[in-house]
Amino acid sequence: MSESEDLKSKLHTYQNDSRFPNQNQTHRCFQNYVDYHRCIKAKGEEFAPCQEFWRAYQAMCPVFWITKWDEQREAGNFPALGV
Repeated sequence: MSESEDLKSKLHTYQNDSRFPNQNQTHRCFQNYVDYHRCIKAKGEEFAPCQEFWRAYQAMCPVFWITKWDEQREAGNFPALGV
């Protein structure tokens, strides 16, 4: 068996497991992004709890989502209210 065939036999996608319903973190990612921007708008960037939201969305969200959301906020057409 070649090296690539051996690797393919080891890698596979597991089926959905109903014991872990919170595997899709998309909503959590988006919510932390929104909460961070609402927090800094209300309290300022130096407010320590705001940094927790920042760390959370930086760790969870793909960079291209963050870039897209930043562009939408700057253009005034971001889907969340108050950000």
